[in-house]
Amino acid sequence: MRKEKPKKLTDKEAEIMERLWNAGPQTVRELLATYSDPKPHFNTVSTIVRILIDKGFVAHVGERNGAYVYGAAVSSADLAGSTLARVVKSYFNNSYSSVVSALVEDEKISLEELREIIDMVERQNNK
Repeated sequence: MRKEKPKKLTDKEAEIMERLWNAGPQTVRELLATYSDPKPHFNTVSTIVRILIDKGFVAHVGERNGAYVYGAAVSSADLAGSTLARVVKSYFNNSYSSVVSALVEDEKISLEELREIIDMVERQNNK
């Protein structure tokens, strides 16, 4: 049995997902209206929405004024979690401690943030 390749978002797909997460379900025209000039073509946005449906990120959730309304089928937190897991597996040999070490070495995380993480882990373990 062939293992399904994890689905990723392109930058344009992520842009539409952000709009759906922030403003809720929308038609393609409503999505298009959220862009600043120069706006992408209607067909471009429509095609990206169809691709997101095929990938399972967006779903048809109803109709408004004769147009399909689309909504996010996954939460931003779910997508972030699966993306992080993929990055950790691919670049850090599936080691979350290596991720934290890299953040410390690059001074991307403070001592206070590390303490907060330790507190979270301890609270989770005490449940």
